[in-house]
Amino acid sequence: MQVQFREFSQFDVWFWLEFVNVPSEQEKKLVEEVFSSWFFLGKLGGFNAENSQVQETGLDLSYMDYDNDAADSSMMSVMHNMGDFEYEGNWARCWMDLGTSDAIALDVLINSLSQLNTEYVEIVQMYVGGENEDWEIDPSYKESLFQDIN
Repeated sequence: MQVQFREFSQFDVWFWLEFVNVPSEQEKKLVEEVFSSWFFLGKLGGFNAENSQVQETGLDLSYMDYDNDAADSSMMSVMHNMGDFEYEGNWARCWMDLGTSDAIALDVLINSLSQLNTEYVEIVQMYVGGENEDWEIDPSYKESLFQDIN
């Protein structure tokens, strides 16, 4: 799976996936579950690089002292919104507002999709950001997302 970053805005980003073939309903469910799970973790603040105490400790985690005060004092890092998946031929796309989540979130998503590609769904490429000239984005799309919230 090739990964390419294009024009990127943390608060307004499209994810584009190209599959080898038109994805089956089961393949769609698997891809959507990866994104939904990832987004849910992000919504809960899971991708907060400011509080990476375990990662920074290294390999020996036995009897590690976890500093709850440091965790509580780190800046909130949450994702804000996720649109529905859309499919057209062998392409899929999904819009997101990644909020204040840290860049580690993108690494986690790419790693997860790479493994999904290896074992379950053949993904040719993933674009992070930008637009696909063959599949226009309706300017009212985001407005409809926020109307559903109110």
